[in-house]
Amino acid sequence: MRLLLIHSDFIEYEAQKKTAMAEEDIIQKDSLDEAIAAFCAVESVDEEDLMDVVIQAADEILKTAEKVGSARVMIYPYAHLSNDLASPKQAVMALRALEEKLSGSIEVKRAPFGWYKSFNLSCKGHPLSELSRTLVPGGGEDTPAKKEVTREWFVLTPEGERKEVDYYKDGSNFCRLIEKETGSAIPTGGDPVHVELMRAKELVDYEARSDVGNLRWMPRGKLIRDLLADYCLRTVLEYGGSPVETPVMYDLGDPAIYEHAAKFGERQYRFRSNNRNMMLRFAACFGMFSIMHDMHISPNNLPMKMYELSTYSFRHEQKGEVIGLKRLRTFTMPDMHTLTKDMENALSCFEEQLLMGWKSGEDLGTPLEGAFRCTRDFYLDHADWVKKVARLSGKPLLIEILSDRVHYWVAKIDLAAIDSQDRPIENPTVQIDVESAHRFDISYIDRDGNVVFPPILHCSPTGSIERVICAMLEGTAKMKVPSFPVWLAPTQVRVLPVSSRNIPYATKVLESLTVEDIRADLDDREESVGKKIREAGMDWVPFVVVVGDQEEESGVLTVTIRSKSDPKKPYKEQLTVDGVIEAVRSGTKGMPFRPLYTQRLLSMKPRYI
Repeated sequence: MRLLLIHSDFIEYEAQKKTAMAEEDIIQKDSLDEAIAAFCAVESVDEEDLMDVVIQAADEILKTAEKVGSARVMIYPYAHLSNDLASPKQAVMALRALEEKLSGSIEVKRAPFGWYKSFNLSCKGHPLSELSRTLVPGGGEDTPAKKEVTREWFVLTPEGERKEVDYYKDGSNFCRLIEKETGSAIPTGGDPVHVELMRAKELVDYEARSDVGNLRWMPRGKLIRDLLADYCLRTVLEYGGSPVETPVMYDLGDPAIYEHAAKFGERQYRFRSNNRNMMLRFAACFGMFSIMHDMHISPNNLPMKMYELSTYSFRHEQKGEVIGLKRLRTFTMPDMHTLTKDMENALSCFEEQLLMGWKSGEDLGTPLEGAFRCTRDFYLDHADWVKKVARLSGKPLLIEILSDRVHYWVAKIDLAAIDSQDRPIENPTVQIDVESAHRFDISYIDRDGNVVFPPILHCSPTGSIERVICAMLEGTAKMKVPSFPVWLAPTQVRVLPVSSRNIPYATKVLESLTVEDIRADLDDREESVGKKIREAGMDWVPFVVVVGDQEEESGVLTVTIRSKSDPKKPYKEQLTVDGVIEAVRSGTKGMPFRPLYTQRLLSMKPRYI
């Protein structure tokens, strides 16, 4: 069921014309003041357990009414909230049941089903006045996903020493992670700095003609995104992973798909295709688990690592929480799943993949902090191994112990960068999944003839590509001179001729750099050298080469090196073309390369934003 809950000064309706599915014996015209307007769409999936969804809907409405101080609700059928509707008969049953469920707790009225209606509504306009919810059967309070659990927090140092969380009040990034995770962080207002930067640097922009949280990528941003994807692929291939590609949509009629999807509740895009209820994936799990189910699995082939760059994954996040690159409805996730032999093998692979996550933070220039989570039973059985995880990490870890298992995993680690507002950006993760092998019937026969449903590891070595770029842009706010790593810079070298007569020689310099797999462009515009230098600085170009008469005669170029510069104090060196190539190579060694995605001549380069 889809709900749109609006806290209103008043809502009034008048039934105008009936349809073929219209209710009879209706109240033609009615209104409520100071009420929750509950716009409802009953969906086909709700028919699997109509009363469960009704109970959830009543609970959501009552909780919202309590929060905003309202004692009235108008139930308003609104089919436009979904394109995957239940049958009219089932929808009417659900709406009547919802009315009855609420009637003992709050004043309730219901607009008629199946009528064309006019309505007037005045929304209050406060932060809780507009809320949306998506409810599915099995998503209620009595499900495992909603089980009440207790949490214990502490810190483990690399030396294995246990400390209370209050010990870390030093304003460090680790302190900020603790504050956010334990609920003691002070909320900060305003947009993160990356939101302005992603547009100012012509990387990525919002797309008004799409759903919120779906972005358009400009050539510079697309290049960075592709290079990060290349980095992930190389990392996984070196680790022994095998790339696959799987569909982005799945049939909710499949019991395993439906059960797994139900754990994510409202964060889904669902639709109807012919006679089937479908969903867009929120991770690459479904497709990989399907492959694993169909494979012949031998313990001799384990661990088996399967990888996909899931372009795209979809999560229907709350509209008010979607912002910039940090929280999206459509994103790109490097997703690896490892089928292991047993828990011992899973722990060993976890260690390896944890180190991949830490290394990605070093390689990408996004310092990370770690939070390790597990169930109490897991911790009691593997306390020494958890200390080993802290030792391998080489820095303190926040530990969260859950009294019961409420997810598919028994243990996981989340590594997060800290943004300019001291808030975590969750990126790499590793999880030990003990449910999915059973749910998707993934098994092998051991030497004793027993059927084994092994643990499966979920791993993203970097986290979503969008969040990596978010973390990088947020990190520039703490730099003296903001920049990307040289291997990720959209333009690595910009050549600036002093005058038009220097363009032929500058073009030769450009060609010498390009043939060496360096992304270089040439500012051939009729602008002053000072303006060209300033604009190269605004583009965060790592190496800016000035070519004048003296440089032509001597073959020695004047090069501004961004990484060595201070604000308003550019650092310059005299380098030959070979010296420039060597300087660029020092910042790109061992990293992926792609050619320039924009025009080589700036006179031909358009403005995108």
